[in-house]
Amino acid sequence: MSSFAESEPRHFQTANPYEAQFGYSRAIRRGPFIAVSGTTSIDPVTGQLRHPGSAYDQARSIFAEIIRAVEGLGGTVKDVMRVRMFVANGPDSDSVGKALKEAFGEVGPAATMIVGAGFVSSQMLVEIEADALVLSHVYMKK
Repeated sequence: MSSFAESEPRHFQTANPYEAQFGYSRAIRRGPFIAVSGTTSIDPVTGQLRHPGSAYDQARSIFAEIIRAVEGLGGTVKDVMRVRMFVANGPDSDSVGKALKEAFGEVGPAATMIVGAGFVSSQMLVEIEADALVLSHVYMKK
Protein backbone atom coordinates (compact mmCIF):
# COMPACT_ATOMS: atom_id res chain seq x y z
CA MET A 1 0.00 0.00 0.00
CA SER A 2 1.44 3.39 -1.00
CA SER A 3 1.32 6.45 1.22
CA PHE A 4 -0.81 9.51 0.44
CA ALA A 5 2.34 11.44 -0.49
CA GLU A 6 3.28 8.82 -3.08
CA SER A 7 -0.15 8.61 -4.72
CA GLU A 8 -0.41 9.95 -8.25
CA PRO A 9 -2.62 13.00 -8.65
CA ARG A 10 -5.90 12.63 -10.54
CA HIS A 11 -7.17 15.64 -12.48
CA PHE A 12 -10.71 16.74 -13.32
CA GLN A 13 -10.96 18.97 -16.41
CA THR A 14 -13.86 20.80 -18.06
CA ALA A 15 -14.29 22.89 -21.23
CA ASN A 16 -13.84 26.09 -19.21
CA PRO A 17 -11.57 28.12 -21.52
CA TYR A 18 -9.55 29.50 -18.61
CA GLU A 19 -8.34 26.01 -17.64
CA ALA A 20 -6.54 25.63 -20.98
CA GLN A 21 -5.54 29.29 -21.24
CA PHE A 22 -3.96 29.46 -17.78
CA GLY A 23 -2.92 25.79 -17.47
CA TYR A 24 -4.82 24.50 -14.44
CA SER A 25 -7.30 21.76 -13.54
CA ARG A 26 -10.86 22.29 -12.32
CA ALA A 27 -9.98 19.93 -9.49
CA ILE A 28 -7.19 17.63 -8.44
CA ARG A 29 -7.14 14.69 -6.07
CA ARG A 30 -4.10 13.32 -4.30
CA GLY A 31 -4.79 10.55 -1.80
CA PRO A 32 -7.89 11.52 0.19
CA PHE A 33 -7.55 15.24 -0.60
CA ILE A 34 -9.53 17.04 -3.32
CA ALA A 35 -8.91 20.70 -4.13
CA VAL A 36 -11.39 22.43 -6.43
CA SER A 37 -10.08 25.55 -8.19
CA GLY A 38 -11.86 28.85 -8.13
CA THR A 39 -15.04 28.11 -10.07
CA THR A 40 -17.28 30.57 -11.86
CA SER A 41 -20.54 29.95 -13.68
CA ILE A 42 -18.83 29.02 -16.95
CA ASP A 43 -20.78 26.20 -18.59
CA PRO A 44 -18.47 23.15 -18.39
CA VAL A 45 -19.53 21.99 -21.88
CA THR A 46 -19.85 25.19 -23.92
CA GLY A 47 -17.37 27.41 -22.06
CA GLN A 48 -19.91 30.27 -21.98
CA LEU A 49 -20.85 32.27 -18.86
CA ARG A 50 -24.23 31.28 -17.43
CA HIS A 51 -26.63 33.62 -15.60
CA PRO A 52 -25.08 37.04 -16.21
CA GLY A 53 -26.64 39.52 -13.79
CA SER A 54 -27.70 36.99 -11.12
CA ALA A 55 -25.23 36.21 -8.33
CA TYR A 56 -27.70 33.69 -6.85
CA ASP A 57 -28.03 31.69 -10.08
CA GLN A 58 -24.29 31.91 -10.69
CA ALA A 59 -23.63 30.57 -7.18
CA ARG A 60 -26.14 27.72 -7.65
CA SER A 61 -24.46 26.62 -10.89
CA ILE A 62 -21.01 26.99 -9.32
CA PHE A 63 -21.91 24.78 -6.35
CA ALA A 64 -23.35 22.18 -8.75
CA GLU A 65 -20.09 22.24 -10.75
CA ILE A 66 -18.00 21.93 -7.57
CA ILE A 67 -20.04 18.92 -6.45
CA ARG A 68 -19.72 17.40 -9.94
CA ALA A 69 -15.92 17.78 -9.78
CA VAL A 70 -15.73 16.24 -6.29
CA GLU A 71 -17.91 13.33 -7.40
CA GLY A 72 -15.84 12.96 -10.57
CA LEU A 73 -12.82 12.34 -8.36
CA GLY A 74 -14.58 9.80 -6.13
CA GLY A 75 -15.92 12.04 -3.36
CA THR A 76 -19.41 13.09 -2.32
CA VAL A 77 -21.05 16.32 -1.23
CA LYS A 78 -20.57 15.14 2.37
CA ASP A 79 -16.78 15.13 1.86
CA VAL A 80 -16.66 18.88 1.18
CA MET A 81 -15.02 20.45 4.22
CA ARG A 82 -14.42 24.06 3.23
CA VAL A 83 -15.60 26.61 0.70
CA ARG A 84 -14.22 30.06 -0.07
CA MET A 85 -16.67 32.43 -1.75
CA PHE A 86 -15.58 35.59 -3.55
CA VAL A 87 -18.44 37.96 -4.30
CA ALA A 88 -18.17 41.10 -6.43
CA ASN A 89 -20.98 43.11 -4.78
CA GLY A 90 -21.91 43.32 -1.11
CA PRO A 91 -25.68 43.25 -1.68
CA ASP A 92 -25.29 39.80 -3.34
CA SER A 93 -23.82 38.16 -0.23
CA ASP A 94 -27.20 37.03 1.14
CA SER A 95 -28.20 35.33 -2.11
CA VAL A 96 -24.82 33.59 -2.39
CA GLY A 97 -25.17 32.40 1.23
CA LYS A 98 -28.66 31.11 0.40
CA ALA A 99 -27.23 29.13 -2.54
CA LEU A 100 -24.55 27.67 -0.21
CA LYS A 101 -27.17 26.44 2.23
CA GLU A 102 -29.30 24.98 -0.56
CA ALA A 103 -26.33 23.14 -2.09
CA PHE A 104 -24.89 21.68 1.12
CA GLY A 105 -27.83 21.53 3.51
CA GLU A 106 -26.77 19.79 6.71
CA VAL A 107 -23.18 19.22 5.52
CA GLY A 108 -22.30 22.68 6.81
CA PRO A 109 -18.76 23.05 5.43
CA ALA A 110 -16.44 25.65 6.90
CA ALA A 111 -16.90 28.78 4.83
CA THR A 112 -15.38 32.16 4.09
CA MET A 113 -17.04 34.92 2.06
CA ILE A 114 -14.98 37.82 0.75
CA VAL A 115 -16.89 40.74 -0.74
CA GLY A 116 -15.52 43.27 -3.25
CA ALA A 117 -13.66 40.84 -5.50
CA GLY A 118 -12.88 41.52 -9.15
CA PHE A 119 -12.82 38.76 -11.76
CA VAL A 120 -11.45 38.16 -15.27
CA SER A 121 -14.86 39.12 -16.69
CA SER A 122 -17.08 41.90 -15.37
CA GLN A 123 -20.12 39.62 -15.90
CA MET A 124 -18.78 37.17 -13.30
CA LEU A 125 -20.31 38.03 -9.94
CA VAL A 126 -19.15 35.04 -7.87
CA GLU A 127 -16.16 32.69 -7.74
CA ILE A 128 -15.94 29.78 -5.30
CA GLU A 129 -13.19 27.34 -4.27
CA ALA A 130 -13.67 24.14 -2.28
CA ASP A 131 -11.67 21.47 -0.46
CA ALA A 132 -12.83 17.95 0.26
CA LEU A 133 -11.42 15.06 2.25
CA VAL A 134 -12.49 11.55 1.24
CA LEU A 135 -12.03 9.21 4.19
CA SER A 136 -14.35 6.38 3.16
CA HIS A 137 -11.39 4.13 2.40
CA VAL A 138 -9.45 4.90 5.56
CA TYR A 139 -9.94 2.74 8.63
CA MET A 140 -9.84 4.88 11.72
CA LYS A 141 -9.78 3.50 15.25
CA LYS A 142 -9.71 5.16 18.62
